Amino acid sequence: MNWEVIIKWLPRLAQGATLTLELLAIAVILGLIIAIPLGIARSSRHWYVRALPYGYIFFFRGTPLLVQLFLVYYGLAQFEAVKASALWPYLRDPFWCTALTMTLHTAAYIAEILRGSLQAIPRGEIEAARALGMSRATAMLHIMLPRAARIGLPAYSNEVILMLKASALASTVTLLDITGMARTIIARTYMPVEIFFAAGVFYLVISFVLVQGFKGLERWLRVDAAQGR
Repeated sequence: MNWEVIIKWLPRLAQGATLTLELLAIAVILGLIIAIPLGIARSSRHWYVRALPYGYIFFFRGTPLLVQLFLVYYGLAQFEAVKASALWPYLRDPFWCTALTMTLHTAAYIAEILRGSLQAIPRGEIEAARALGMSRATAMLHIMLPRAARIGLPAYSNEVILMLKASALASTVTLLDITGMARTIIARTYMPVEIFFAAGVFYLVISFVLVQGFKGLERWLRVDAAQGR
């Protein structure tokens, strides 16, 4: 193992890690925002409310992320309406195409996590809220969603880690994330073992920080729930 090579290229890999974190942050935050109404609709008793989010979730969970990325990055450019729109400066940029694809992809998984969490809430808690005179919307906002957040947080943390690893696909559309930067460095140094080892360490460190952060959040939520807040 040539440690001098690893140390020399660490700053470039750190640049790639910054891009990876930017993609991950955009995807999981915007994905969560999109997933909340989708998850609520999926838990509806009415089939016509469930139908559209079901189709969305079925598509994004049933097709590979790489295929979705290629459809967005290469496919949207085939439509003149897209190229003439105000969004074209963003949709021709590989960064925003990747961020959009990752966001839509993870939103489908988070929506299913939320649906399962809502259905796991004890029926008695919901009935107690309604007995206090809360409307369904009020009960959803103040009782069901906070309860679902506690139930679904472990699964959500797993989804964030999965999206971190899936972000390596960004290198297929010319982005220099951790994997893309590693491949570029290897093309110059011809030392794949050392560079991929260093890239793997970056992924491990980011994963460790995320896992510890979610563990801390879970502990805080347990204490918060125990105090009756």
